[in-house]
Amino acid sequence: MDERLLQFIWQQQYFNNIGLSTTSGEWLTIISPGRLNTDQGPDFLESRIRLGGLEWRGTIELHVRTSDWLRHRHEQDPHYGNVILHVVWEHDHASDQRAIPVLELKGRVPTILLEQYRAMMWQPAQIPCETQLTRLPSLHWHAWKDRLLTERMMSRSRHIIEWLQQTGGHWEEVCWWLLARNFGVRLNSDVFEQIARSIPLRIIARHKQQLVQLEALLFGQAGLLHTRFQEDYPRMLFREYRYLQHKWALKPVQQPLSFLRMRPVHFPTVRLAQLAVLLHQSSGLFGRLLEVKDVKEVRSWFNVTANDYWHYHFRLDEPATYQVKHLGEMMQENIVINTVAPLLFAYGEYHRQPVYQERAVRWLEASAPENNRHSKLFARLGRKPLHAGDSQAMIELKEQYCDQRRCLDCAVGNYLLKQPIDADNKPK
Repeated sequence: MDERLLQFIWQQQYFNNIGLSTTSGEWLTIISPGRLNTDQGPDFLESRIRLGGLEWRGTIELHVRTSDWLRHRHEQDPHYGNVILHVVWEHDHASDQRAIPVLELKGRVPTILLEQYRAMMWQPAQIPCETQLTRLPSLHWHAWKDRLLTERMMSRSRHIIEWLQQTGGHWEEVCWWLLARNFGVRLNSDVFEQIARSIPLRIIARHKQQLVQLEALLFGQAGLLHTRFQEDYPRMLFREYRYLQHKWALKPVQQPLSFLRMRPVHFPTVRLAQLAVLLHQSSGLFGRLLEVKDVKEVRSWFNVTANDYWHYHFRLDEPATYQVKHLGEMMQENIVINTVAPLLFAYGEYHRQPVYQERAVRWLEASAPENNRHSKLFARLGRKPLHAGDSQAMIELKEQYCDQRRCLDCAVGNYLLKQPIDADNKPK
């Protein structure tokens, strides 16, 4: 038994409540178990019980053992001055000095519920309930996915708003940072973000008309330009960068880019070249984002192709077979999912304008699901994502619930643990 499971049992009243009495022999009736408290103080607030013919209203504290009350020093904490009942799994100690009534639940909870919980907690599989995942009815599953998507978008919004504070409230700057991070994908996302942070948007704006200068800024800040080039184009980039570096007192990032375990078309050099073209062709991306209604139009913004030099190269100064370096549809979708929708949602959250949050969710639902390890795993278990909103919800489920074994907070875990309880919430 652990305290979180005890909270779950009490909150759902999943125990035999017939003939309840305290450890001192007083008859007890639970009128309301109260509201789970996620802040400091007793576990449940606004609780109501009937004890000895009198109704009591106050808070309820839960512990695995009665002695935990003293061990946690609650008798010295004024937050626990209104506790009307001490609910424990095992009564192992005399009542505290204030003589708070104690209710012991051991022996009143269905054994099958405890066994099911233990099985989930000790399940070595990636998904604790993977063999039972599809047992949750479709209506509940869809509602749970909606909530998971909202949780994920709220979490990402908090991160974006932290960035907003770092920029002094400059949404376009945040958009630039997040967009650059997205172009770095997973392996190089941190480095791409550092590059974006090292080149303020005001500098980008001063040079956006000259694609060569934009490439020089990005490649130079990435530490990819040097004096040993043989080809004219990278040597030109180096000369441009030396001038711009001196003009703006730029300091290149120190973290190196990674080229390992990726197809050449996804090399960071190719992504930087495509990012330069995007900066060259567009301005005020975030402002435009607030005005557009159709996600198809948004995707068209990222329909870019690196300049002609990159048709014959994947890396600077290393000629290769001809291949146009066009930003593919999958990457365009990825930008909508991981940059556009989170930005729009965060803006709506920050300004208390739900219309932008709702639009962000609609755009996710209108985008193809991500083809990542999480979506593949859930598809194999019978829960295939239907759109990007689903795949984002499944990332949240896997990382924030399954990986952390938060089965008691999960709609699937709740449903499975509820099975031993009949319609009247009495043990079978």
